[in-house]
Amino acid sequence: MLDAFDFLLLTFVITRIATSFDRTVADVTFALTLTLMCRPIGALLFGWLGDRYGRRIPLMIDIGFYSVIQLATAFSPNFTTFLILRAIYGVAMGGEWGLGAALTMESLPPQRRGAIGGMLQSGYMWGYLLAAGVYYAVFTFTHWDWRALFVIGALPALLIFYIRSGVPESPAWLAGKAQRISASPNFLLKSILAHWPLFIYAIAFMAGLNALSHGTQDLYATFLQKQHGFAQGTTSLLATVGALGAIFGSIFFGTLSERFGRRAMVMLCCVFGAFAIPLWIFSQTKPLLALGVFVMQIAVQGCWGVIPAHLNELSPADVRGTFPGFTYQLGNLIAAGVAQLEAVLATKMPLASGAPNYAASMALVAAIVLVSVFILAALGYFVRKETRGLTLTLQPAE
Repeated sequence: MLDAFDFLLLTFVITRIATSFDRTVADVTFALTLTLMCRPIGALLFGWLGDRYGRRIPLMIDIGFYSVIQLATAFSPNFTTFLILRAIYGVAMGGEWGLGAALTMESLPPQRRGAIGGMLQSGYMWGYLLAAGVYYAVFTFTHWDWRALFVIGALPALLIFYIRSGVPESPAWLAGKAQRISASPNFLLKSILAHWPLFIYAIAFMAGLNALSHGTQDLYATFLQKQHGFAQGTTSLLATVGALGAIFGSIFFGTLSERFGRRAMVMLCCVFGAFAIPLWIFSQTKPLLALGVFVMQIAVQGCWGVIPAHLNELSPADVRGTFPGFTYQLGNLIAAGVAQLEAVLATKMPLASGAPNYAASMALVAAIVLVSVFILAALGYFVRKETRGLTLTLQPAE
């Protein structure tokens, strides 16, 4: 929730930052692209540390790292510095998900992974909800500018104290502690070479899912502000409705995946999302826009609700601290430019007034990505069978 909160704060103030630095919306969305592009570096670095030295301590270091960079962003003197800090923030943010997912999944009984994985993944949208609330509060009740959001965004550092006092190390990692400490530094490379089709598939699959998530979320506030002329109150309200749909979808479909399969739920959500596109982006009234974003985010985050369990179950046992986060973030790297692409496409297919047509560009991208994710989920059956119920240890699975 908290690392998503930090990342998504930017999506609510793209136009304000553009004005502050005398840049275009497309220029500022490059900061989102840069953050996403740098996340695989953090996933690899902190994932390697997590596989070798435990999940817990690297997770604490990582959270402190991205909180400090978030605070520094508030004091960016120019646009170049802002971009550099968002790149460094991407490195820090990239390490968090894989470590947290491995720590969580390794601590659960197998039959609870789907439901708890959906709850874990819903944290992303709780972060979106929190970002929307902070955006509304700051720009409704204060005279602060966008920089205040990034000061508030440093608060996740407090989570370190909770992890230090209340979160035990992964029992699976502790059971294989001697094995991990004595492992050669190139154990990750050996695992990649031994399982390269699985790595390539997982990266492609996560690229599709990341494009789906960021393609339906990152420019949504800009779409509401620019194309509909909504003020921050309405923008925050609609973002909140979408976040609630996403939270429901993540938990609901994550839970269903325990019975009906991870990939089957992803494919079902893709069909659901494709039918929701007209309601989601072409509606003209606030109630219909609210219904559309609620339904679309049920579908989008319904896909994501299965991912913490699914990636950890697919992972080679000896690199579970690295595999889920690294493949996730490499997928992010491939999909990093989706919001910027939508911003550019919007100018290439303008409205009659000549203004950018964000609705058309977002609809086109969403349709292509939903079809792609459906196909990738189906292809997964030929790469490796689902391993629901697998006991997660550090011993190689048969």
